[in-house]
Amino acid sequence: FQDGQRKVDYVLTYHMKKPGGSRSGRQSMYMLTERAVARSLRFLGDAFNGHEDQKAFRREEFEGKLRDMGLELEKDEDANVSGVGFLKIHAPWNVLCREAEFMKLKLPTKKVYEVKKSRGVVEKISTLISKILEPLHPQFEERQPKNIKHLSHTFSREKQHLQERRTFFKISFLSVNVFFFCAGITSLLGSGVYTAAYPLHDVSDKIQPHTYYNICLDELLYEEWANYSVFYKYQPIGLVRKYFGEKIGLYFAWLGLYTQMLIPASLVGIIVFLYGCATVNDDIPSMEICHPKTNITMCPQCDQVCSYWKLSTACGTARASHLFDNPATVFFSIFMALWAAMFMEHWKRRQMRLNYERILLLIKKATTFYVEKLTCQDRLPAYMTNIVMMLLMIGVTFAILFGVILYRISMKAALHMSSSPITRNNVQLTVKTTAAIINLVVILILDEVYGAFARWLTVLEAPKTEKSFEERLIFKTFILKFFNAFTPIIYIAFFRGRYGSFFFFFYNFLLYNILFSYRMEECAHGGCLMELCIQLSITMLGKQLIQNNLFEIGVPKLKKLIRYIRSKQGAFQEEERQKKLQRYEIDHFLEPFGGLTPEYMEMIIQFGFVTLFVASFPLAPLFALLNNIIEIRLDAKKFVAELRRPVAARAQDIGIWYNILRGVAKVAVIINAFVISFTSDFIPRMVYQYMYSPDGSMHGFVNHTLSYFNTSHFQEGKETMDPLLLGYPVDICRYKDYREPPWSETPYEISKEFWTVLAVRLAFVIVFQNVVMLMNDIVDWLIPDIPKDTSLQIHKEKILLVDLFMKEEQCKTYMHQSTASPSDYDHCCRSKNSTAAHPRSRPNNPNIGS
Repeated sequence: FQDGQRKVDYVLTYHMKKPGGSRSGRQSMYMLTERAVARSLRFLGDAFNGHEDQKAFRREEFEGKLRDMGLELEKDEDANVSGVGFLKIHAPWNVLCREAEFMKLKLPTKKVYEVKKSRGVVEKISTLISKILEPLHPQFEERQPKNIKHLSHTFSREKQHLQERRTFFKISFLSVNVFFFCAGITSLLGSGVYTAAYPLHDVSDKIQPHTYYNICLDELLYEEWANYSVFYKYQPIGLVRKYFGEKIGLYFAWLGLYTQMLIPASLVGIIVFLYGCATVNDDIPSMEICHPKTNITMCPQCDQVCSYWKLSTACGTARASHLFDNPATVFFSIFMALWAAMFMEHWKRRQMRLNYERILLLIKKATTFYVEKLTCQDRLPAYMTNIVMMLLMIGVTFAILFGVILYRISMKAALHMSSSPITRNNVQLTVKTTAAIINLVVILILDEVYGAFARWLTVLEAPKTEKSFEERLIFKTFILKFFNAFTPIIYIAFFRGRYGSFFFFFYNFLLYNILFSYRMEECAHGGCLMELCIQLSITMLGKQLIQNNLFEIGVPKLKKLIRYIRSKQGAFQEEERQKKLQRYEIDHFLEPFGGLTPEYMEMIIQFGFVTLFVASFPLAPLFALLNNIIEIRLDAKKFVAELRRPVAARAQDIGIWYNILRGVAKVAVIINAFVISFTSDFIPRMVYQYMYSPDGSMHGFVNHTLSYFNTSHFQEGKETMDPLLLGYPVDICRYKDYREPPWSETPYEISKEFWTVLAVRLAFVIVFQNVVMLMNDIVDWLIPDIPKDTSLQIHKEKILLVDLFMKEEQCKTYMHQSTASPSDYDHCCRSKNSTAAHPRSRPNNPNIGS
């Protein structure tokens, strides 16, 4: 405030009429020639002024209520920002104490106790690890030893003498407290009475000397958190929660743990990929395909324009497929399923520890939307609209997928007609890559559309509370974006090339799956796993590089550049003006905080890429790790320097996101089982080796998987236009499937080998799913949700609290029965609570352990 004593806890901004604006308006009207136009403009001007007067009246009424609640206000209408007025709000000490008692806020007491460390080998190992990891911790000085803990208790104004006044209220509590006083500010912002509402970034004030830090908190966060040079260090989660509140602190704690857990997953994924590279030359099926003497003539892959081709030309695809389709893939899928379970359990323990250390379980408020009470009948049209529109948007996703399929079919036919041999030889790679890029562009565009669409649908439902609104918005957004991101991948993994093996396969339509006169797509000889890998890698990397990083870095910079271009001042004048601005004026030009939903959403989608189809792309955890290392510092810099400081929100967990994570982890087990069983060649290879191979090896596997087709059986109009492309006429060609040859009694019918492989595939899915689920349950059972040391400390604190209040009651009884002075009462309390004066002394109760 202007007195230099009271601190600005919250700021409201509003539009101000420019001086002399009405006079200039009348002069401009006199210049008009037509009286009717002048009268209409004068009427509009009067209406505008009346509307502004109404807004001013509502502001005065609202500000009067704030003063009645005990808040202190100060206006600044002579600021350096033209046309904007600032209302500064300060919460006095007595108001904070009143609200802290009402909200049952837990605060530290003067009583401290020592957490005894374990001794022996465990303590030596723990000390050694701490010394090794010391360079990874943020560099700031903590005065209080780590093994000394404050005893915390619910705040009461009657027991202020027991609690540590210097650590009463965190910075984040000030903003959330004032925000709850301004409960009606949302509607006022929507009607334009106020233009913005925000707490200030704490850069002008120094942290008091009795706290842990002696420099500016915002500056400390910028140096030790929002800085790319400290990417290898742990995050100062305690500072983040102190500054931004528990909800944002929990997000960064979760993101940090998720990134740490990606390290072992990345290492195992690299090992699996290197195993594929090391064994590619020993893979017998690839060697048979690539052998120069292999003289297998394959059937055309498309109608008319495609011709016969040699299997040896698929050598590169076969060798590349082995990098991702090898026995180590099964192990990696099981590992990642257990990794997801370990991550969820580890987060529950981490969350419980954070709850205890920072006393998260304080308040649980939900802001109610002030709407008329609606019955189920009133809400039914909105619910039906939501269901129909959600299905419609999912249908749009499938329609776009179908369009990309038609693009691949048409482009493949067009490239085969090219006169360039290079173009014809690289048809598969060109079509796959360009189609994946088109899918990526569509996904990025629809992501933005679906986000706005989900918000509109949620507003139609008129939820009763802010929490309900947020959960419904998150659920709708996740469903739409999940289908948008994974529909092309699911199609390649489970549907592409499958119809020819199961149905629509008749004598005269052999190899022709007709849909609107188009021949359906088929996988390359190496299987669809390689194409799945290409689609997954391009989509994942593209979303991370473009959507998660480029947009988050580029869009704020672009907005800042636009604001600078629109400014009428030069660079030097702008710099000088910035120096004269107050903190609340500088924050006015920052971008408003839009919530954590986009941040969580991009990480949940990434978690899906890492777990759902990891069997086809073992390097996914590595790319996710590299992205998240940048993402943490990028988000940190955005919160500290580019966004207005958000209102601190209390939270005890990450909410609905945890349930979504658990759902994705459960679905990942099923999907990876089907990917290994039906998309890869793992099961056919295993069946051949143990049931059909003459010598128990993989020799002859390629020939075993190829069926025969008589070229005279082509449907009329579907035969190739260039039957002599290979230099000789072809009577019999081969295709990948398990079918009877044309000379058998049942030509082109499904063979018994097909049913054998299918039975083993289904059995593998059942066994894999149940074994992995059982292992996940064992992990869940073995790892307790509450760490042992935390549960012991909670028990210890309960005993110490009982002891503390018993001694206080003894002091009160002593004062009541005697004629002692207040100084004697203080002396009594100090003597009774001697542990507070000697923090390293052991508690009086001998049963209290560490």
